[in-house]
Amino acid sequence: MTATSSDSSLPAEIPERFNIAEHFLDAQAARCPRHVAVAGAPSQVSYAELAALTNRVGNALWELGVSRGDRVLIVLPDSAEFVASFFGSAKIGAVAVPVNPYARSTDFIHYIENSEPRAAIVHAEALEAFLPASGERPQMPIVVVGEGRIETHEVTCAMWRDWIERAADALAPAETSSRDSAFMLYTSGSGGLPKAAVHRHGDMLVATRNYAHGVLRLRPDDVTFSTSKLFFAYGLGNGMYFPLSVGARTILNPHRTTIDGVIDLVSQHRPTVFFAVPTLYAAILREADRASHRPDFSSVRQCVSAGEPLPAEIFDGWKRTFRLDILDGIGSTEMLHIFISSRPGKCKPGSCGFPVSGYDVRIVDDAGDEVPEGEIGNLWVRGASAFAEYWRIPELTARTKRGDWVITGDKFVRTADGYYQYCGRADDMLKVAGMWVSPVEVENALLGHPHVAEAAVVGTTDDRGLTYAVAYVTLRAGCEESGELAAEIRSHVKARLVSHKVPREVRFCGELPKTVTGKIQRFKLRANVAQS
Repeated sequence: MTATSSDSSLPAEIPERFNIAEHFLDAQAARCPRHVAVAGAPSQVSYAELAALTNRVGNALWELGVSRGDRVLIVLPDSAEFVASFFGSAKIGAVAVPVNPYARSTDFIHYIENSEPRAAIVHAEALEAFLPASGERPQMPIVVVGEGRIETHEVTCAMWRDWIERAADALAPAETSSRDSAFMLYTSGSGGLPKAAVHRHGDMLVATRNYAHGVLRLRPDDVTFSTSKLFFAYGLGNGMYFPLSVGARTILNPHRTTIDGVIDLVSQHRPTVFFAVPTLYAAILREADRASHRPDFSSVRQCVSAGEPLPAEIFDGWKRTFRLDILDGIGSTEMLHIFISSRPGKCKPGSCGFPVSGYDVRIVDDAGDEVPEGEIGNLWVRGASAFAEYWRIPELTARTKRGDWVITGDKFVRTADGYYQYCGRADDMLKVAGMWVSPVEVENALLGHPHVAEAAVVGTTDDRGLTYAVAYVTLRAGCEESGELAAEIRSHVKARLVSHKVPREVRFCGELPKTVTGKIQRFKLRANVAQS
């Protein structure tokens, strides 16, 4: 099978001199200054206001001694302050490093030790966990966003409002190259310490042209809402630079994601493009089943899912309930955003669709040779939005990048009709009776049972050393765990899949372990089953 892409067009040219703040903010502020850029709590912000705030942040960072190439740690919820801090850093040639504002002290210690930031911009609600970690870099000034005064003698803190009020609201962008580092994004670290993928100024432009414009056809009158947060690569595109690229409006939610909160924001702000992960789509469907009033998604023209494979049951349920297709896609922090995606009018349940224009993909065996159509193999991808390197991990960069190709670590199959189907992470795949078993395929079958809310499948070995599958399931509200139900669920799967794919055991659990971005942590389930 040859490497394929969605069309044969050449990638759009990337300008040599390019700064993301100038492109995504300054240009739009000049074109539509009074247009609303940010909606949501606590108040809306226009493009002109957002550009001026960004300039103040850039100037204030200069005053702190931040210079070109320095890292700026951003520990903020989704907000205008986040956007201004991100673009303000990039505008002066520094490197923005957004991280999860709800992280623990141990996580912050890692981020600080690893990125060695010159300054940090931190929300007041994160200080309790952040300040103990800041001792790893005592010379680092901290800017605190939020209410209240900070009483500490160990670190230097400035309050956001005072800090930016002293700064000018005009700022010329640094003359950065499209190849210069602009930001670093930490992976979820589902199997170990998070690692930072370094991205350049040009990468956002590529991802925007390829996906936001090429697939979603975003328009200035669109209103986007991403339930995935801005510190996550998927959310950063959805909620920030995609809508800004066309002068659209983004709904930012500074609070933790809850189903009630999401439904309220959809009702209040009427988004036209809605981004979420499969777990959240499933939760909204469950709420729709039991609520007296169905959530109102009538304003939405397009739904998008990524982060985890979208089960066919959720796709079908969403279409029945809301009469909307969900565009399922796969992306990665390393590639910045989605590179294989379904298309409007061409969605196939259980499939990720086709390569996005501007990206090439291959499915290969462990030796790097392409596998025949219909066989499971390793997914490689290449495109101009690929990360430059893992920050200070050259050996991992060398293992992950083969020339222009990025080894994703995902198992895929390409069907006879050209659709690409996700089979699982390479380390999640099972080989039972000498044949590959995709945990995703088994999980989709499990989700077809009316009592199953969520499912995850992992492998273990019996006392003879033979591999078999174990299913962990959470049940819908009102369903009771029992041996009879476990047997019924196994029979349900057996009626739909060949025998070697049927889990030997079904185990019930209150909830599945997940990363902060919603991905199931199967390694924790594997450890659990190994201990039992």
